[in-house]
Amino acid sequence: MGKDIEVGGEHGGGKDYQDPPPAPLIDVEELGKWSFYRAIIAEFIATLLFLYVTVLTVIGYKSQSAADQCGGVGILGIAWAFGGMIFVLVYCTAGISGGHINPAVTFGLLLARKVSLVRAVLYMVAQCLGAVCGCGLVKAFQKAYYVRYGGGANELADGYSTGTGVAAEIIGTFVLVYTVFAATDPKRNARDSHVPVLAPLPIGFAVFMVHLATIPITGTGINPARSFGAAVIYGKDKAWDDQWIFWVGPFVGAAIAAIYHQLVLRARSSKSFGSFKSSY
Repeated sequence: MGKDIEVGGEHGGGKDYQDPPPAPLIDVEELGKWSFYRAIIAEFIATLLFLYVTVLTVIGYKSQSAADQCGGVGILGIAWAFGGMIFVLVYCTAGISGGHINPAVTFGLLLARKVSLVRAVLYMVAQCLGAVCGCGLVKAFQKAYYVRYGGGANELADGYSTGTGVAAEIIGTFVLVYTVFAATDPKRNARDSHVPVLAPLPIGFAVFMVHLATIPITGTGINPARSFGAAVIYGKDKAWDDQWIFWVGPFVGAAIAAIYHQLVLRARSSKSFGSFKSSY
């Protein structure tokens, strides 16, 4: 086991890594920067592409398996589609927007003071709009299959209680957001610099593994924008019946992951964790 050493020691104050400063609650300066709006556009496009590819995969699998029970990509293929797209899109957008592509991830990073409140809210709006547009493209291209096979909308499977569904979403989102924190932790990157890790890879793999576990229960949400976009475009009451599960579960899971990483693993004080500095 390697020692957890910060260069410079207690009295020297030096570290072999540097944490970014906490984000302010409201950063007026970023509202006047093109990079801020470019990041919002990147989140919109990334979520659009994510929903387009993944929902199209779900619809394709259901249409193929309806004709042949052994046909289609199966649950494994669907999980790969979701995990693979997250890997690709986080890789493409990490340097522009941070590659959130998920309101729950954005919420967790907000609680950890990685992003400002204004940026978090606009990211979530962009992600939800992107999800709606992505599902809209799927419906436009394959309307008959889209309507027939449920539009890729999340719903609680028969035989599972509401509590089980919420718990599955909480745990699944915890795994994802915890992985995001771990993969982007500057302390880990400095300490394990001899082990090159491409951050989008473990994040995408976390999405893949969670889908394998929870597709039979909820169809796997862990991303409120994904569930919201599919429900809006599918438009039937059935898609909205359990919608709250796919918001409450992911946000609770993200909050737990943020608290665990920041207050337990990184041993930050609750005062530092909970307070925001306004830029006013």
